[in-house]
Amino acid sequence: MPITSVNRDPASLTMTVVADFAADLQRLWQVYVDPRQLERFWGPPDYPSTFTRHDAAPGGRSTYRMTGPDGQTHGGYWEWISVDPLTSFEVRDGFASPDGEPNPQMPSMRMHFLFEERGTGSRVTTTTYFATLEELEQLVEMGMEEGLRAAMGQMDTVLADLTAFAAGDGTVCQILSETQARITRVIHGPIETVWQAHHDAALMRRWLLGPDGWTMPVCDVATTVGEKYRYEWEPAAGTAGERFGFEGELLESVRPYRAVTTEQMIGMPGDGTLNELTLTPVPEGTLLAVVVTFPDAATRDAILATGMVDGMETSYARLERDVIG
Repeated sequence: MPITSVNRDPASLTMTVVADFAADLQRLWQVYVDPRQLERFWGPPDYPSTFTRHDAAPGGRSTYRMTGPDGQTHGGYWEWISVDPLTSFEVRDGFASPDGEPNPQMPSMRMHFLFEERGTGSRVTTTTYFATLEELEQLVEMGMEEGLRAAMGQMDTVLADLTAFAAGDGTVCQILSETQARITRVIHGPIETVWQAHHDAALMRRWLLGPDGWTMPVCDVATTVGEKYRYEWEPAAGTAGERFGFEGELLESVRPYRAVTTEQMIGMPGDGTLNELTLTPVPEGTLLAVVVTFPDAATRDAILATGMVDGMETSYARLERDVIG
């Protein structure tokens, strides 16, 4: 059990949890900023969590749901207040309604996570600040302390599993729900470079090509919220295929870590998708995550069956080779 102490202090309205691990500091930090790893322990074993958004940056937001053995879900959110890489971060943690918005009927709390090297391992100290004594007592009665103990008890396994989340595993697709999938890849380059590569037409034409043998004659980039974009590809001489493209609108943009767009295949009827791009600095470079929301499960399965993920991997490998170098 990694937790070494739990201290509730009614006078200061805090609860402090100290946990020690054999893993090094970088590894411990990464399990909190990588949603694929965080959701493996953020919740008791019988209430696993799924993060549908995770912006590890000041002003960012995370949304997640915990699913119980009976299939019932309970939502939560983090509002990111501050981040000092490899040292600390602070969030406001609260309960969320089914639509992911904060539940005003339930209390929220400020949580500060402090990371420290400890001999051959590392330590995380989690201090939770409550607004009132009543809220502290309410959340303790709801099982907050037991939940934290059970959740963090799973961390040793996550930290030891270096292979599953090692850089270089390529592009991975995870099904999050009937209508959502998360596509992730570690890009070996700094976050600003990766962001620029997604927003500069000249750079995009060098890497965003999918399989070899295609060109990108149209690359109209949206850089301001509300602007429309349009991308078109066509096969080079000697390559089989027909010209196609996508268009949509930029809904959110926070440089260098978040961009949200709609996407519709040109000339195709029906609803398109919502694409949420998140970039997070990690020791190996930049963790790229795209959460795609589809209109329904059938559309999700049909799009993924086109080989989309393989095409994305070819493009991301080209991004590392031809843009980042």
